[in-house]
Amino acid sequence: MVDLGKKIRELRLANDLTQEELANRVELTKGYISQLENNLTSPSINTLYSILEVLGTDVHEFFSLENDVVITYKEEDYYSKEDNVLKNEIFWIVPNAQKYQMEPIIVEIESGGQTAIDEPHSGEEFGYVLEGRITLVYNKKRYPLKRGETFYYLAHKEHYIINNSSSKAKVLWVSTPPMF
Repeated sequence: MVDLGKKIRELRLANDLTQEELANRVELTKGYISQLENNLTSPSINTLYSILEVLGTDVHEFFSLENDVVITYKEEDYYSKEDNVLKNEIFWIVPNAQKYQMEPIIVEIESGGQTAIDEPHSGEEFGYVLEGRITLVYNKKRYPLKRGETFYYLAHKEHYIINNSSSKAKVLWVSTPPMF
């Protein structure tokens, strides 16, 4: 259920308006706006339309559940898949990212391991080495990278990551469109 008063207050503050400024713009009293924000009264439909117009929104957007969309995730929300043959584990750190324009993952690669070879595809990919050392293989050319270094490329060439170091490597890897 929508907390009408709370949402009106949030919109008013987001528009950098005082209760008095909002009241003046919709020809109401400051006290009435205060009562609305504290859920002590309910506006008529016409009054609500007027308030929302001043606040830069409409009834549809105001009551939309989009504002309740989850935009932060915790470790318990992640999904992972371990590949014992290639000696890596992939962590999908944004659930259902396939519906978005980009897909971030974290790849942990054991010493001597690698990621699966990605065939050429449309899109772009970015990576940031969080731990260890890796070698990015892009179009059969090798690019050594260490902690704190990044890669970025168009994904239209064969590509993958290997870990030839003696310790585990960890990479934040982002693909657009989602491919992992």
